[in-house]
Amino acid sequence: MAELCELQCEVCREDAPRVSDAEAAQLHAEVPEWRLVAHEGPSRLVREFTFKDFAEALAFTEQVGQAAEQEGHHPILRTEWGRVTVTWWTHKIGGLHRNDFIMAARTDRIYEQMQGR
Repeated sequence: MAELCELQCEVCREDAPRVSDAEAAQLHAEVPEWRLVAHEGPSRLVREFTFKDFAEALAFTEQVGQAAEQEGHHPILRTEWGRVTVTWWTHKIGGLHRNDFIMAARTDRIYEQMQGR
């Protein structure tokens, strides 16, 4: 399989299927730093990223926002001093879609590039 962050998101319709538990487990293995959260509503992918200050956190938020806008798939972004919490899930289907894992992988890549890895 191609590297997850290189795949394209597909246009998601309201009748698009959520990923199965087996698919979620397979895709989650490619973004292991993300937590699969299934309580308080639909299943979601959540990860907290840390930074040295607010300016770095804000720059990361902007880059993730630009990537989201390019794909037309938007996360919940919570920006605080020294950290950003990113939550991916597909609102139209009320749960996780393959697109969420693709965007989680892209978010990881943005973070790694900012950290100079």
